[in-house]
Amino acid sequence: MELLPRSPGEFGSARYWDRFFRQRGQRPFEWYGAFPELCPVLQKYVRPRDKVLVVGCGNSELSEQMYDVGMCEDIVNIDISDAVIRQMQERSGSKRPKMSYLLMDMLQMNFPDAHFQVVLDKGTLDAILTDEEEATLAKVDKMFAEISRVLQVGGRYFCVSLAQTHVLKKAVKYFSQEGWVVRVHQVAGSGDKQQFVLPVFVYVMTKFRKIPGSAPQILEICPEEQDKPMRVESVERLVAAVKDRQHYALLCSQLSKTPCGEQVSLDLCDKESGRPRYTLHVVDSPSVKPSRDNHFAIFIIPQGRETEWLFGTEEGRRQLATSAGFGRLVTVALHREQHYEGMAGIQAELSGKVMELAPPGLPARQQVPFLSVGGDIGVRTVRHRDTSPLSGEYVVEDVKGDGTCYFRRLVFLCNRNVVQSEARLLARTPLTGQKKRRKDKKKPNPAEPPAAIDKSYLCCEHHKAMVAGLCLLGGPDPVPALLAVLVVGLGGGSLPLFVHDYFSQARVAVVEIDPSMLEVATRWFGFSQGDRMRVHISDGLDYVAKLAAEGTILQSIPAQYDAIMFDVDSKDLTVGMSCPPPAFVEKPFLQKVKTILKPEGVFVLNLVCRDAQLKESVLATLREVFPLLYARCIEGEVNEILFCQPSPKGCQDPAELGARARALEGALRQPGHPWDSSYVLADMLQAVKIL
Repeated sequence: MELLPRSPGEFGSARYWDRFFRQRGQRPFEWYGAFPELCPVLQKYVRPRDKVLVVGCGNSELSEQMYDVGMCEDIVNIDISDAVIRQMQERSGSKRPKMSYLLMDMLQMNFPDAHFQVVLDKGTLDAILTDEEEATLAKVDKMFAEISRVLQVGGRYFCVSLAQTHVLKKAVKYFSQEGWVVRVHQVAGSGDKQQFVLPVFVYVMTKFRKIPGSAPQILEICPEEQDKPMRVESVERLVAAVKDRQHYALLCSQLSKTPCGEQVSLDLCDKESGRPRYTLHVVDSPSVKPSRDNHFAIFIIPQGRETEWLFGTEEGRRQLATSAGFGRLVTVALHREQHYEGMAGIQAELSGKVMELAPPGLPARQQVPFLSVGGDIGVRTVRHRDTSPLSGEYVVEDVKGDGTCYFRRLVFLCNRNVVQSEARLLARTPLTGQKKRRKDKKKPNPAEPPAAIDKSYLCCEHHKAMVAGLCLLGGPDPVPALLAVLVVGLGGGSLPLFVHDYFSQARVAVVEIDPSMLEVATRWFGFSQGDRMRVHISDGLDYVAKLAAEGTILQSIPAQYDAIMFDVDSKDLTVGMSCPPPAFVEKPFLQKVKTILKPEGVFVLNLVCRDAQLKESVLATLREVFPLLYARCIEGEVNEILFCQPSPKGCQDPAELGARARALEGALRQPGHPWDSSYVLADMLQAVKIL
């Protein structure tokens, strides 16, 4: 501790450094960045014939090692400490005749203009720029001016630094405004990681003649894992890129020392585009007893399955890690914008990076397994991509599920981990009497997903529960005659299509605010309109308000509905409720919904709310408007389906509900209408509770 200064300002004092080097003796002092780590960067730029100036040399071995390996020999080292200059002159002596050590202040150097091709600074700028006081900044400006003066045009100033924000900003702004090209390298490895957790950077600033006017700044960053620099458009972006790498280094340091209590997530980006390529979640399982073979594993989530509960939620990933039997599991999600060369390619690409996330106690040279479902990376085919003024950018994609099943999905990229709509695709079957293919004909690709939509299958559990809620409708018949249904929110159209096809007398009105979604549903999800199915492009709030005010509906549909279903997502991601938008559950609007609902009818609401206080407020408002309220939680999901009835005389007996469900399902299982055997209406209502 006695070697440390009493205040940061002493780092610029010759007296402090004399005392420091006398007390330290002959032992070389490397702040950070030893020669083996810096060499790959320096050898890219430093030529053997270059004349090199090292400012603030201290007793570092960097100059000696550059000399000894033949990188360059014409090296002048300067420092303000007389003690260290005499020490280094004695140490180097006659062994390095072309290298010299001079006592000199770099703020006032005695060299002529344009005397050097290289100026090298290892930690000196960091030592001087300890604060942003006016006197400190003036000293740094003088340092930069002197370096610029003694450096030739085309020469380079190398600054080895920990890249604190104020240091990086000062250097980059100063030299870029002077017309210099600025490139920041991250150094591979950072010396003593116990002492310095943060990575080391080298600013490589190349001197050009300043062009009058506003010449474009050239700013680049070159991460440690690649040689090709990436251009950035501003000083702020460059600083942000460096900060990202510093935060990653801190994260890796933390994960290497202690188990993480909470799951940690991070994105690894594509080198060329800068877009996320992999999303990693680090999951520790304290309950798993460590052994040699179960410390650490990587789990590749098959493409298209990252939204499933097991992979897309904290609880699911925790269960996955425990069942896999590893103390630390890193799950890896693959992004739809990227191309992947199979499991072997992903393993080769990720092996080095994921080892930086290894847990403490991992045995040396331990083989880390890469796991997946079925040993492959899944199949994802983007069928359509577009942008809607209302919904933003979206994609329609086909993904492979378990076994041989394929599914088509609609995903809004503003919330890319949520599937807005999903439909199962029918397997291809050969036509009867079809002639045998000629051998020279192209065979169908087994990985090519089918195109036809299976309209009999409801993929979304919350849609299954919403349909099951129709059992609450009163009357002697399981399926009411001339059933009138209003669905607000079209999506891919699976819910209204199912109601239309299986309730043969139903007349379905659908309200959708976004005309792009009607086009998507029609083109990609097999949706169609007809005498019993009409879509109205309108805001659901306005449409319901208009019906409540007028008391009549166009197309001769009755003014009151047997069932009203809300499946509307919110575009405001700042609210703790993603479905529906808050305006749809305000009391005045709910009273309008009740107005257009038959007394024995049912209002079905898909509620997705992570804010417990907000959720309780919504339930309280619903209870004020509807005397009878049921709730059905969807296992493994945030969704909760609410069944609201305007009359307190509705069914409240679980046995009667089960009987109604069985009767309705029996009526819906019609010849020519295949029914998913796993879809049992009575099971959907078993977990319903009255609120």
